[in-house]
Amino acid sequence: MSNLGDEQRFEGYERATAGLPAPLAVVDLDAFDANAEALVQRSLGVPIRVATKSVRCRALIDRALRRPGFAGLLAFSLPEALWLAGGSTGPAAASLPDSVAEILVAYPCLDRAALRALAGDADARSRIALVIDAPEHLALIEAVARESDAEGPVQVWLDVDASLRVGPAHLGARRSPLHAVDDVVAAARAVAGSPHTRLGALMCYDAQIAGLADTGLAVHLMQRVSTAELARRRARIVEAVRAVTPVPAVNAGGTGSLHLMGRAPEVSELAAGSGLFGPTLFDGYRAFQPRPAACFALDVVRHPAPGFVTAFSGGYCASGQAGPSRLPTPCWPPGLDLLSTEGAGEVQTPLRVTSGRAPAIGSRVWLRHAKAGELLERFAQVSLVRGDEVVEAVPSYRGEGMCFG
Repeated sequence: MSNLGDEQRFEGYERATAGLPAPLAVVDLDAFDANAEALVQRSLGVPIRVATKSVRCRALIDRALRRPGFAGLLAFSLPEALWLAGGSTGPAAASLPDSVAEILVAYPCLDRAALRALAGDADARSRIALVIDAPEHLALIEAVARESDAEGPVQVWLDVDASLRVGPAHLGARRSPLHAVDDVVAAARAVAGSPHTRLGALMCYDAQIAGLADTGLAVHLMQRVSTAELARRRARIVEAVRAVTPVPAVNAGGTGSLHLMGRAPEVSELAAGSGLFGPTLFDGYRAFQPRPAACFALDVVRHPAPGFVTAFSGGYCASGQAGPSRLPTPCWPPGLDLLSTEGAGEVQTPLRVTSGRAPAIGSRVWLRHAKAGELLERFAQVSLVRGDEVVEAVPSYRGEGMCFG
């Protein structure tokens, strides 16, 4: 249901972007900054890496990093990390130990060209770490480093599976095979025995806690059980690995679980990104409800029938399990719904008028994306708005000619 705050906010966006062509993307700086501060408060003093996949705009990544409480980047690909390391990313290492890389690539990399670039560049090796969870990952890094005559080791982190396993049930992301203590210790021994790598830290992302809205009793109970199980297992893993090789850092958490993971004594850093934008998938969280900071506008181009309008473009659907929760949500003017038979379309998005008057041809409808950074894969530029003014227009990754998968 709309309220006076929504009306003032969207009327401000309308005035700010009146001279700009649609489709267009907007980030509200007041909401972005408030969300950043809320993330820091919930982290309980533990530094937060900015998850770049949830932002995909260097100006906004920099803005977050300039705020005390954020330190370092969680990148999603090695080419992206190399690009970020070559440009300005703010005071990203300010709160990180000297032995911990400024940019962590949170997903395994098999890109030999990118691995060669990393292995052959001493500055990049000092700033970038790679996540691994399989012998094949380690063998490839070792082979490329050997071929490149790397003069120093490549820092690698072990990705520890944080899912909850109850009998045959698996609750959480299908991510890493390193679940049991012995499996993680064996992987740590392998890294310690590799001449071209060193173990930088452990990563332990709790998708079933951080990325799942705690709306129902069953989910809430599962998350409580999973948090307790993970805390016990992670502490045993850290103790066992430290008996084999030094582990200067342990990364955990996400936007939805900072307040839980920040309590663990073995956790030295957290990660978050989606909470900066506040997409619709976070609307159902009870522990944390970010302010909507990112949205997009489409032009109304048709009145196909009484009670219906059609907007140009808009098919910006989010990744994940297909369904209504992955579709963008009309939020202004009030009284508009997507059609179940068409949803959000590649070149047109029809909307049913459920209350009020139909928006005129030439007017705009405003929608919010279901997830965070994926929206900016569709826009080369994002307008940074405060009140009824565009403070700055900045490029997204796409606007800088970058696409990292």
